[in-house]
Amino acid sequence: MAAVQVAGSLLGGPPRETPREPPLEQGSGFRRLSSRLCALRPDDSSSGRTEIHLLFDQLISENYSEGSGVAPEDVSALLVQACRLVPLNQNHLVSKLCQLIHHLLNTLQVIVDEQNLDFLLAYAISAIQQCSSWTHMQILQALAALVYCNGSKCQKYLPDLLGKGGILMKLSDLAQSDPEVRRAAVHCMANLCLSVPGQPYLEEPYQNICFQAFLTTLQAPKSSAMDDITFCMLLQNSLKGIQSLLNGGKMKLTQTDELGALLAVLKKSMFHGLPGLNIEMPTVLYPTPLPQYDGLPPTKPQQSESSSSRPTVNKKKKSKVKPKKIQQGEEEEEEESSGEREVAPVSGSGRRNLHKGDAQCAPSQGGQSLPLAASGAAGKDRVSSPFSPSSWKRVSSSESDYSDAEGGMQSKVRSYQAKVRQGALACFLSTIKSIEKKVLYGYWSAFVPDTPELGSPQSSLMTLTLKDPSPKTRACALQVLSAILEGSKQFLSVAEDTSDHRRAFTPFSVMVASSIKELHRCLLLALVAESSSQTLTQIIKCLANLVSNSPYNRLKLSLLTKVWNQIKPYIRHKDVNVRVSSLTLLGAIVSTHAPLPEVQLLLQQPCSSGLSNSSSSTLHFSPPDWWKKAPAGPFLEEASVNTPKGSSEPCWLIRLCISIVVLPKEDSCSGSDAGSAGGSTYEPFPMRLEAFSNLPSDRQILCITMLLGLNDSKNRLVKAATSRALGVYVLFPCLRQDVIFVADTANAILMSLQDKSLNVRAKAAWSLGNLTDTLIVNMETPDPSFQEEFSGLLLLKMLQSAIEASKDKDKVKSNAVRALGNLLHFLQPSHIEKPRFAEIIEEAIQALISTILIEAAMKVRWNACYAVGNVFKNPALPLGTAPWTSQAYNALTSVVTSCKNFKVRIRSAAALSIPGKREHYGSVDQYAQIWNALVTALQKSEDTTDFLEFKYCASLRTQICQALLHLLSVASASDLSCIKETLELNGDMVQSYILQFLKSGTERDDTGAPPSPQERDQMVRTALEHISSVQALAGDTSKRAIMGFLEDILTVYFDSSGSQVALLGLTSR
Repeated sequence: MAAVQVAGSLLGGPPRETPREPPLEQGSGFRRLSSRLCALRPDDSSSGRTEIHLLFDQLISENYSEGSGVAPEDVSALLVQACRLVPLNQNHLVSKLCQLIHHLLNTLQVIVDEQNLDFLLAYAISAIQQCSSWTHMQILQALAALVYCNGSKCQKYLPDLLGKGGILMKLSDLAQSDPEVRRAAVHCMANLCLSVPGQPYLEEPYQNICFQAFLTTLQAPKSSAMDDITFCMLLQNSLKGIQSLLNGGKMKLTQTDELGALLAVLKKSMFHGLPGLNIEMPTVLYPTPLPQYDGLPPTKPQQSESSSSRPTVNKKKKSKVKPKKIQQGEEEEEEESSGEREVAPVSGSGRRNLHKGDAQCAPSQGGQSLPLAASGAAGKDRVSSPFSPSSWKRVSSSESDYSDAEGGMQSKVRSYQAKVRQGALACFLSTIKSIEKKVLYGYWSAFVPDTPELGSPQSSLMTLTLKDPSPKTRACALQVLSAILEGSKQFLSVAEDTSDHRRAFTPFSVMVASSIKELHRCLLLALVAESSSQTLTQIIKCLANLVSNSPYNRLKLSLLTKVWNQIKPYIRHKDVNVRVSSLTLLGAIVSTHAPLPEVQLLLQQPCSSGLSNSSSSTLHFSPPDWWKKAPAGPFLEEASVNTPKGSSEPCWLIRLCISIVVLPKEDSCSGSDAGSAGGSTYEPFPMRLEAFSNLPSDRQILCITMLLGLNDSKNRLVKAATSRALGVYVLFPCLRQDVIFVADTANAILMSLQDKSLNVRAKAAWSLGNLTDTLIVNMETPDPSFQEEFSGLLLLKMLQSAIEASKDKDKVKSNAVRALGNLLHFLQPSHIEKPRFAEIIEEAIQALISTILIEAAMKVRWNACYAVGNVFKNPALPLGTAPWTSQAYNALTSVVTSCKNFKVRIRSAAALSIPGKREHYGSVDQYAQIWNALVTALQKSEDTTDFLEFKYCASLRTQICQALLHLLSVASASDLSCIKETLELNGDMVQSYILQFLKSGTERDDTGAPPSPQERDQMVRTALEHISSVQALAGDTSKRAIMGFLEDILTVYFDSSGSQVALLGLTSR
């Protein structure tokens, strides 16, 4: 045949090809077997059972490759038919059927629809009740696959599964003799607790039942009948179940005993199987009372450290100096958007797959995780979180992953033990997210070291960071520590270490200072010893969090110097994420409050100081003088302005930052991201305004064209970075008035808002918020051409997209509502008059109102209040007469009086003071409701038990006082009686706070610069002048009473300030 083909080619004719069999259509094997199964009828004969057995075996052995073309509804229909063919008295067939259910749902990643789920669940529950006990393991595996992500659809069967005497409760009990059955039952419960966004949560009574079952499992010791791997899988399932309850189920841990018991088992599990450590933990950890919480006694008496928060550590042997840690099995995983389920890539010696029926399988939907890399990292260098959903999903597809060469069974046990530690840390992170920081810091000493113990850290998170052989576990521990340190400034502010304390007891302030010093010591030790780039990134980010929150002005010198000198070499590390986090840490050091003399000295160090001291053999640096070369152009002059005194050249850190922005990227320095440019040198997109505006026009056009083109990339990391870059570009003054560019950018962003990746949608929503900010800036220019030329149809599309985005996750929602507020502010009368805009305006405002009222993240609610304030600024909207007016005011008054977050209250009070005319406030009753709500909010402005909110009390009172004075300055005659009634009841309180507002004002807050003293007393004068001009109703004494109230305020204020001239002017008037 080859000869014939060659001859044909030589003669010039087309070569004759060898006849080939047509390729098999994807899923054809499944469909053929499914047709045969559906053609069968129930048959209790021996031949019938044999045929069903053979069909089941063929279906199980069929090769289901990725994208096999099998529809989920076909799988569900086949399983229902299979159940109809298998009577419950045939144990072997039932067992084989359950293997088929588990295999198909797992391999094809099918979530059964509600109708078929109802039938299959009833069958599985009946099978457990009627079949022999040896089949229970297979039935439970099938049940776990069925309820996976279907917990909200199983309500009818929850009493049978989780009720008193329920199947899962019996089989997961400590008395269960078969350890595999017990593990499978706990796994079913964990899958039941796994919620899907947009679906109802598991009902609270069942949440508590599951939580107690998981907690009991974690507290119980390993039974003699259970092997190490089964025990590890049992612990993993329990941890996964608790994490699902905390994440998706929004379970709140309000009881001290409940939280203390969970933290105790989490700490015990954090060290499970860690070589050289044997932790003995109490059943419950109790919090330490903190001096920051005045008047809040602990709910439990403080335990002695030996019996409460401090575990006993039995060291089996002295720790020796370990060789450099080897990165075995470390995976580089791409970031996953929430809710997506993917088959993991090949890694190591075996393929990693998703096993819903396995103990470690189910992803933690909505799992809490902290970003591992800055937004600048993209492509294959993106470092994934150890707590991403994939960390639960990616498990070995078979035991063949553990070969004799890898240590056999011991290696396998160590791998499972590491997964338990990682699962415990993931669950701990979710716990941190679900409780208030003031509660968390009561357990600080149980997880954060304060003194070295015989030259090594205590059994704390730092123990894992320094001693755990798994780089992934070390990264997990560091993420948890970062979450604890985030927002800890108020707690750490009490630290005091400026003088020696020789007392009979150690003050709390000294203990906190000691803890800060120990964290510095341990993290710097970890920095030197670490070889994994992913973990190294976490160490540096953790240091940045520590530096940002530590009160160095109250601590002894040298802490920052040690960090500074050790981090400098890492700014040229081969890994881009390490470089980015190193710069973040240097920025945190420079940003420490007060400016510290220690930092000023560090900035004046010679440029080469510290760069030659490479502390790790794994670091790959360019020559230390790579950044000494001064960049061309005006940047050098700008840098010289900020040079520390006494220095003959610009500060080395300023030169470094400038060179990163403007110099071309060098191949020798690109490190792990060299491949992203194909090995060639290229100029980065200028992300700074000064850099962009100095580019020639052809280069500016090139940048814009490339960005708009990259927005169509199929790589979601590229697309996310592009969306964010467009959001930066649209703010540049040289671009924001270009209608065509703004319109092109808007269309690109709207397309990204439809992407399946949450990361892309979040970046697109942020950019949409920026773009709408640009619309508002352009409104304020004298030239109206931009508003006239901007497409009304595009505005309509933007409104529709922003409304849809406001229903998305909080990361998207927070910027979507910001965009809605700006768009409604931007609308011109010509738009509002059109009928097609009326419905969309109503829908947009309803979206804002519902966002204010829902239990969302505080950032989301703050942005929603800000957006409603923007809506009030548009004079073309029918504020005061439209039906949505009262709904908007009701939402704002509800928040200003009851929201636990004071920044949200401040923003809602600011929004209530925006309408400029009395008619905008609606009816007399509506005005009275707003007035009374603000007075109530002023009265409750100090009612908080969260010390983190106290610092916003003064700002809240200032904003409320401004709103009250504004309402007085627009009041009508009909409103005066309501105002008078309120002042008769609460006049003294209101007067005292307005006087305080006049005398002291407040610091700048998120509503802008505070008014000056002259502006403050002018507000009172304006209100007084307006009230005096109101034509009061006959016989109404309210006007005189209100004027007297305001005059008394001014009299007291001017008298106390000694302004006799102003006082005389007031009296004569």
